[in-house]
Amino acid sequence: MIYSSAKDWREAARKKVLFFGMSGLGKTYVSNVLRDSGDWFHYSIDYRIGTRYMGEYIIDNAKAEAMKVPFLRDLLLSDSIYIGSNISFENLTPVATYLGKPGNPAHGGLELIEYRRRQEQFRLAEIHALLDTEYFIDRAKRLYQYPNFICDTGGSICEWVDPEDPADHVLSELSRQTLMIWIKGDEDHTAELIRRFDKAPKPMSYQAEFLTRVWDEYLTEHGYAPEDVDPDAFIRWTYARALAHRQPRYQAMADNWGVTVTADDMHKVRDAGDFDELIERTLETRTNRA
Repeated sequence: MIYSSAKDWREAARKKVLFFGMSGLGKTYVSNVLRDSGDWFHYSIDYRIGTRYMGEYIIDNAKAEAMKVPFLRDLLLSDSIYIGSNISFENLTPVATYLGKPGNPAHGGLELIEYRRRQEQFRLAEIHALLDTEYFIDRAKRLYQYPNFICDTGGSICEWVDPEDPADHVLSELSRQTLMIWIKGDEDHTAELIRRFDKAPKPMSYQAEFLTRVWDEYLTEHGYAPEDVDPDAFIRWTYARALAHRQPRYQAMADNWGVTVTADDMHKVRDAGDFDELIERTLETRTNRA
């Protein structure tokens, strides 16, 4: 780790961190707190995915839908209207909408082959965005003179890496540049995440092998043909399984590549000073255990 002790962290001229963990546990909340302090550059992986690596896919998909409407088709073909993506740090809906959900097209679902294609596009996009971290660390200092840096990752980072492989390319690069911090939730947090997701299910990205397993299990358990699957029902059924699938992967990432803080402690952070103290305590505890 680039900071091996509380002393290293306290005396560092530049503090560079990466947050990982399930969406909804405080990664973006603390990133915003630190950014608002004025000394931290906030690099959002999801924003980078939606603007740099999947922007054309998202816009082309919107254009394809518009082309189905004769009135809009004529305007598009004559270059009379422009369709763009209004993505922001606070609104990443265009990415989720493009990812979609598998199932019955009559209920807004995608055929599985198309769904898998978009999942693979997202996997590659996220890996590229993660590997752009070094470039943005340099850019934050060189262009904007920010001394400190946050990489705010998506919940699916654990799907594309092997935390047990000491030579994993993505994790090796990220740990060389940042202190990797897992924001860990407890059983109550998990229950709340599931409750929220059940109320408003939204598209997710899945490891290909995991998707194959849960899709086959869902069809078998419910006796459905693929074209009969209700998209929202499937992703609701899958969500708790996805959390359970990701938890040990996050744990291995923290054990082998970084540190762990609890979601409760992160939600107590009110300013950069609170955050500095939390990381000092975390590194000191890790050193004492070692």
